[in-house]
Amino acid sequence: MALCLTCLSWTPSQNPPVSSKYEKWLNEEVVYIITPLEKEVFSKLQNDRERELFIEAFWKHRDRTPDTPENESRAEHYRRLNYATRSFAYSSPLPGWKTDRGRIYILLGQPNDIQKYDGKANLYPCEIWFYQGKEDLGLPPGFNLLFFKEKGQGDYKLYSPSRDGPQALLPMFSGNPMDYAEAYSALREIEPEVADVSLSLIPGQETSAFGRPTLASDILIQKVENVLRGQVGQSYAQRFLQYKDAVDVEYTANYIESGCLVKIHKEPSGLTFVHYAIEPEQLSLNMNDNGFHTTLEINGRVTTSEGKTIYQFDRSIPIRLDSAQMDVAEKKPFDLVDMFPLIPGTYRLSVLMKNQVSKEFTSLEQVLLIPGSIPAVQMTSPILGYKVERADSVGKWLKPFQVGTHQVFCQPDPVFTTHDTLSVAFQIFGLDERQQLSALVRYVFSHDGQVAIEKERRLSEYVETPDILEEFPLVDFEPAHYGLMISVTADGQELLASHNEFDVAFQAAVPRPWFSSRQMPEAASPVYAFIIGTQLFNSDRLEEARVMLERAHEHDPGSADISLQLARLYLRLDEWPKIPAILGPFLDAPKSPRYDVYFLAAQIYEKLGDFAGALSILNQTISYFGVNTSLLNQIGDCHFQLGRLDDALSAWKKSLELKADQPEIAKKVTSLKLKREKHVP
Repeated sequence: MALCLTCLSWTPSQNPPVSSKYEKWLNEEVVYIITPLEKEVFSKLQNDRERELFIEAFWKHRDRTPDTPENESRAEHYRRLNYATRSFAYSSPLPGWKTDRGRIYILLGQPNDIQKYDGKANLYPCEIWFYQGKEDLGLPPGFNLLFFKEKGQGDYKLYSPSRDGPQALLPMFSGNPMDYAEAYSALREIEPEVADVSLSLIPGQETSAFGRPTLASDILIQKVENVLRGQVGQSYAQRFLQYKDAVDVEYTANYIESGCLVKIHKEPSGLTFVHYAIEPEQLSLNMNDNGFHTTLEINGRVTTSEGKTIYQFDRSIPIRLDSAQMDVAEKKPFDLVDMFPLIPGTYRLSVLMKNQVSKEFTSLEQVLLIPGSIPAVQMTSPILGYKVERADSVGKWLKPFQVGTHQVFCQPDPVFTTHDTLSVAFQIFGLDERQQLSALVRYVFSHDGQVAIEKERRLSEYVETPDILEEFPLVDFEPAHYGLMISVTADGQELLASHNEFDVAFQAAVPRPWFSSRQMPEAASPVYAFIIGTQLFNSDRLEEARVMLERAHEHDPGSADISLQLARLYLRLDEWPKIPAILGPFLDAPKSPRYDVYFLAAQIYEKLGDFAGALSILNQTISYFGVNTSLLNQIGDCHFQLGRLDDALSAWKKSLELKADQPEIAKKVTSLKLKREKHVP
C-alpha cells in the first residue's frame, strides 16, 4: 500500500558504443517525447544495465496512474507509435512515425474529428484534424491542425498560417503572394472551413488588422511539438546520473522529488550546527497484520569543493504506524528533520534518503558556508516557522531548528494561512557594545512591489541576543506571495539585510507534517569532541584534531569508534607506540569484533617490528572475518620478515589466486621463487 505525503553536474567521459536496440529507443521510439536533458543523460550511461534502468525510470515518471500494475502512459505511447508507423507510410517514402501526421498522432493521439479535402482541381489535398479536451496538456479547449500536400506532391505537411498562408493551399492563385486577405477570399470561395483554419488554427481567434494571421497559431504548434516533454519533471534524470553508482540498482529508477530546507545556527559553546529538513512528495509504507511500516536509510556526506569527504553519517529510521496513526498520517506530509555540528569552511552537503520498502530515494544537495571567528557583523538565514515551542530540558538536549531556548517548527515550502502566526528566528553576531545599544531591527513585508506591513524594534529589546525571535499574526495579511526584508541599522547605517519569501494561502488550513526527528546532546557534551575531531582529521588539521580526539578518548575510552580514530591520528603523526595501548582492549575476546580495528592493529605491530604479534592479530582477523587479499598480503609480508619464505610464498600465491591483477604481489612471488632456486643444491 502506498501512502502519498506531501531540495548537477557531471564530468563528460568516453562512453562505449550504444547497441542498435538503444539507438532505436532513443532516436525512434521516444524521439518526440524525450527532453534534451534526458537525452544527454542517456548518452552518458556506461552500459546496457544502466540504460535499462534509465528506460524504466523514464516511463515510471510518465505514469499517470502509478498505483495500477500497468503503465498506461507507456502502453498508449506504443499504441500510437505502432498506429502511426502503419497508417501514415503509404503516401511517403519515410516511415509513418517520421511523417508530420505520424508525429502529431504520437503526441496527441486520435483527433476528435478529421475532415479530408481531396480531388479538387483548385485546392491542394489537405486534412483538418480537430482536437478537444487537451487542457490538461496546456493546450486550448479546442483547436485545429491542418496538413496539406505542398504543391500537390509528396506527403502531408503540417501547415503554419504565418509561414505558409492560404496561398500555399491554392494551386491557381495568381495574386500577390504576400496578400493573405486576397488569398483567403479566393480560398473561401472554394472551401470556407479550410479558409477559416488557414488564418487561425484556434476557433474564434481574430486575425490582425491587415488580414494576416497572428502568432497565436504558431505558438500553438510549438506547444504541440513539445507538449509531452513538458509533462514530466527532469530532476529524476539528473539524480539518476548522479547517484547511479551510489545507490543499489533497484533504487535507481525510483527517484522522487522532495522539498528541502537547510539552516545554520551557532550555539553559545561556539559550535555551529547545520539543521536540515527533507519533505518527500510521497512516502510508501507496507501494510501487514501489525499495521504499516517501512525503514528509511539516511546517508549524508559533507565534502569540499575538491570532493574530499570531511564528514559522513548514516542513520536507519524504522517507521511503524497503527491504523489510527495511519488515518492521521495519510492526510499530512512527512518531514525528516535532523542536525549535526560542522567546522568552519565551504562545503557541499549531500543527503540520500532511501525507502527500503518501495526502493524509492530522494536527495538533498546544498552548498554550506560555515563562518569561523566573527570579526564582522553577521546575520544567519532566518527560519520562517508556523509554530514555536519552548524547548524541553533546555541545557541538556538540542533539537533541530532550535534557536536559543525555542524550537521553530517549519517546512521546506513556507506556506501559511491567515489563521497562522509567522515566527521569524535568526541570529545576529559581531556588533560592538555601542551598536547593540543603538541598533534597530526592521521588518518590511511586501507583495506586488508594494509595502504591506512594517515593524521596527530596538535590538536591545530582545533579551536572548544573539538569538532573535519575532512573531507576526497573519490575520490582516491577504492571501498573496510576500517578500520579507529584515534589516539591521545602527547610527543611520544599514549593517545587515536578508530577503525572504513566503505565501499566505487562501485555504483555511495547511496540512502540517508529521516528523522523524532526534534530539542531540547539549552543545558542551564531550560527544562533539569526537565529531569535530574527526572533521578536523579529515581536513588535515592534525594538531587541532589531536586536542579534540584525545579529549573524546579520555571521556569514553571504551568507544571503538573514538579509539580507532585516535589511533589513525597517531599513525598520521608517526606516534605509533601509543596505538597498541589504545586498540588493545578491543582485540582480546571482543563482544563485537571490528575488522578495521584488527587490520590497523596488525599494521602497527608490523611497523613496530613485532611481526609475530602482527601475525597473531591477522590470524584472529581471519577467524572472525574470513580471508581476503589484503590480509594474505600482510601475512606474507610478516612471514617474509621472519625468514619464513615458504609461508610467505604460500600466502602471496593464495592472494593471487583470489585476485590475479596484483603486479606488486606477482613481482614478490617471482623474486622469491628466483631467490629459492638460487639456493637449491
